[in-house]
Amino acid sequence: MNDTNDTNDTRDIVAGRNAVRELLRSGRRTVNKVLLSQQARGEAITDIIELAKTKGIPLHHVPPERLDVYDAEHNQGVIAEVAAAAYLDLDDLWREIKDKENPFVVVLDGIEDPHNVGAIIRSSVAFGAHGIIMGKWRATGLTETVARTSAGAIEHIPVARVTNIAQSIERLKELGLWVCGAEAGYKDIRTERFTFPLALVIGSEGKGLHRLVRERCDFLVSIPFTSTVSSLNASCAAAVVLYEVYSQLHQPSAD
Repeated sequence: MNDTNDTNDTRDIVAGRNAVRELLRSGRRTVNKVLLSQQARGEAITDIIELAKTKGIPLHHVPPERLDVYDAEHNQGVIAEVAAAAYLDLDDLWREIKDKENPFVVVLDGIEDPHNVGAIIRSSVAFGAHGIIMGKWRATGLTETVARTSAGAIEHIPVARVTNIAQSIERLKELGLWVCGAEAGYKDIRTERFTFPLALVIGSEGKGLHRLVRERCDFLVSIPFTSTVSSLNASCAAAVVLYEVYSQLHQPSAD
């Protein structure tokens, strides 16, 4: 099937093989159509074609240059046009995850780099977080770059977008979660225990947690470093903390 009449408008897109494949697998968002380069080949492309056909999503094979009109880096020969990213409000997110054993959410406090946000979302899914909370102001949203950097992980976790992170932390406490902030100079994360409902707050690149956010955390933890390294970027730090939480919640059974 060929497509010759589409124009690049304000519709959201997801670009890249892994991102589109996970978008189709998850079924969390409405996909209007998928555009495939006529030259695209490989296992991921085969999966995308089969998923689109199974779900009844229009699939268009187009010349490679047809995809260039979309403002998407590294589209890898595939683009999906989707409904706008569906953010939840905080209470809706809670209703979706409240029955999980030890609900676990990751709160992004003013992270502006979409590559960091995408990487944190991917780590959050990999290490068992049940939801993401991000702010509306001075922070990136669910952009195409975020989706691509997450390699499709964004399609497997609900995201709430809130006006005020500090106030949302108070609401999380009301819902029964303990709030842990990751910040340099505090208690070694290896000495803490994470066997309870938890909200993990990750601060912005360079500035860390905002003062009001830091003050509202129940406790703060830090990652130990060698003397030659004093910090990690937000996504690397988040991955380390997320793994520590995961490892405590999923201790291997003794033989």
